[in-house]
Amino acid sequence: MSKQTVSRVLNSHPNVREDTRQRVVAAMRALDYRRNLAARALVTRRSGTLGIIGYESALYGPTSMLYSIEGAARAAGYFVSVASVRHLDRRSVLGAVDWLCRQSVEGIIAIAPKATVTSALVPMSDGVALAVVGGGHDETIPSVRIDNAAGARLATRHLLELGHTTVHHVAGPADWPEAGDRVEGWREALYAVGAPVPPTRPSDWSARAGYEQGQALARDQSVTAIFCAGDQLALGVLRALHEAGRRVPDEVSVVGFDDAPDAGYFLPPLTTVRQDFAELGRRSLRVLLAQLDRAGEQPATPSGLLLPELTVRSSTAPPPGARRRMLGGGVGV
Repeated sequence: MSKQTVSRVLNSHPNVREDTRQRVVAAMRALDYRRNLAARALVTRRSGTLGIIGYESALYGPTSMLYSIEGAARAAGYFVSVASVRHLDRRSVLGAVDWLCRQSVEGIIAIAPKATVTSALVPMSDGVALAVVGGGHDETIPSVRIDNAAGARLATRHLLELGHTTVHHVAGPADWPEAGDRVEGWREALYAVGAPVPPTRPSDWSARAGYEQGQALARDQSVTAIFCAGDQLALGVLRALHEAGRRVPDEVSVVGFDDAPDAGYFLPPLTTVRQDFAELGRRSLRVLLAQLDRAGEQPATPSGLLLPELTVRSSTAPPPGARRRMLGGGVGV
């Protein structure tokens, strides 16, 4: 076989007869042939490797984003190099960018749960193809995000439509854009129907923080509906309500956000807002590859918002008064 024929087979060129392709593949297997990626990169000036800046965290959202991006890149035929940062500050983010660029990555996707990540990347946007997943939005860098405000509206409307007069909110950290968007969506849903807007209860994302906030809410007998900015927060709230003797959903309804894998196994199973992290990964990869295909041209700055879905389970129900009226109406009282 000529070098040209072998090259065409390796690069899936369409103008190769099937019997020829099979002979080349059989020879490669017999010889245990592996591509010399370093040599290929020198010729094509493309490494076939993408970089991901991740966040060292056990939180479901950032971790799921990392896995979804890596899986989408691998499915598209790219190798992936991951640089995880422990702190979401400018120095750490720029250090991760430098480490990835020294590996000759073609582009970088950054998971940006805080605005500091995006702001650190903006000065780099002219020198390397970038895409941001999650967090705040800066028109300078193409981004893909979940519509957190829309998800919060879904959760709040669900509780209001069940008959609750208002909805209390256990918020996430104030410096996370996702948490801020969820507060905004919650307020918008309450304003839309003229419902009272209780004070927000900012916290971190942990079940412990949800438990502490839930203890205060459980003492207020007027509280019948709680929307939590994350499923782990909801888990803590459920524990606090149980210890206070407030039955869920008979006396208090609870909604989470994320639809973590164990949310359906809480007691009771948690009504929550589902984010499609697999689609988030695919879209972020498409945004990055579009930049690489337009190398040398003016970069586009598309922004993608994915709509979440409400998953209704057993942790929500009409408030006690509404249930009594429905039951009474059903027997003709």
